[in-house]
Amino acid sequence: MKKQLLLILVFIFTVSSIAVAQNVMPQAETVFKQAYAQANNEHKNIILIFHASWCGWCKKMEASLNDPSCKKMFDDNYVITTLDVMEQPTKANLENPGALEVLKKYKGEKAGLPFWVILDAKGNLLADSQIRPAGAPMDTPGESIGCPASENEVAYFAKVIKASSKLNDEQLAVISKRFALNKPAPVAAQH
Repeated sequence: MKKQLLLILVFIFTVSSIAVAQNVMPQAETVFKQAYAQANNEHKNIILIFHASWCGWCKKMEASLNDPSCKKMFDDNYVITTLDVMEQPTKANLENPGALEVLKKYKGEKAGLPFWVILDAKGNLLADSQIRPAGAPMDTPGESIGCPASENEVAYFAKVIKASSKLNDEQLAVISKRFALNKPAPVAAQH
């Protein structure tokens, strides 16, 4: 009886260990190394998006970037990569180890999700999702736009994309139109 119980416990432990091992996310450093190598080989910049499985705006950002109307434009100009952060305790296995430290490095830990940065192939910060006063340095806290949706957010995103890519005004208009679809519908006034 004890042997059977021991065998059952060993089996359960082995199966659960395999299941946990299959959900191990790559280290943030590994994700970066792959993105830098690809960006360097393809002469592109990097869009790094911090997101979480529970984040509805993160899903909208991903859907917008992958929309057939603009996916090729992004793929031709950027290496797009993600780091998972701030998961609920039951989904902590989805987080990339070291990602929260990277988010803090870019001063995005209080900005909400998605938080994104644009880097060159060497890892230099070119832009992020924070709108700052004109002329303010990058280390000045700003208002994070997350997934661009409002007219002001989409205009800022288009400005950042234009400065960090080879996209022309016509292509930027297509991207802007797609991201504008993320704008929440107005709520009807109640009487």
